[in-house]
Amino acid sequence: MINGFITVGNYAMLMHKVFSLPQKGKIFWNQLIAEINNLGIESLGIVTFISAFMGAVVSIQTAYNIDSPLIPMSMVGFTVRQSIILEFSPTVISLILAGKVGSRIASEIGTMRVTEQIDALEIMGVNSANFLIFPKIVASILINPVLIIFSMWVGILGGWLAMVASGMVSTNDYVEGMRIDFVGYTIFYALTKTVFFAFIISSVSGFFGYFTKGGALEVGQSSTKAVVYSSVLIILFNLVLTQLLLT
Repeated sequence: MINGFITVGNYAMLMHKVFSLPQKGKIFWNQLIAEINNLGIESLGIVTFISAFMGAVVSIQTAYNIDSPLIPMSMVGFTVRQSIILEFSPTVISLILAGKVGSRIASEIGTMRVTEQIDALEIMGVNSANFLIFPKIVASILINPVLIIFSMWVGILGGWLAMVASGMVSTNDYVEGMRIDFVGYTIFYALTKTVFFAFIISSVSGFFGYFTKGGALEVGQSSTKAVVYSSVLIILFNLVLTQLLLT
């Protein structure tokens, strides 16, 4: 329990150091562009792959379970849309990013800690927490919603391709289902969750990397902790945000 309070306190103090005005704006912007590429653009491949198959699986399962003639096949498109937008894209993709991006951030900063590069920055008078972690947090908050929007589109497209390929649902029925009772607020809800999840992934991973002690083994342990704690917090905040935004 005491260690938990100490960890939360260290995290709060680190975030206080992180959220200060960057010392050189030009350097920050260069780092931000690089982090958007490293944390976002390089994740497009896995996001595309998972989203497409996720949409295909949801559509096939829904079509398979519609065994009553009273239920129109357009419900497949409706179910895929709601499932992808409300839960699968914002939450599942964020969990995937927690593993891919979170481990990268923790291992990168952890390696800099154990090789004393962070100590060198501190000696030169640089706010190392702001210099290393702040661009990653801003980049994640900016690029993750873009990834989630892209994931939604690919997921719905994957569901349609699965229905067309299998012949289970016609294109007209699928598109009709997608358009049934669409509420734009669901997109706002999904992107709000995504912003919170992006902050959790980048800040928690940065925290564990920043406080790494030891050598290569400890860097691996910090990376594992970053993924585990980020995933747990995403699941907890998913429940809290759903309760706040949908009730």
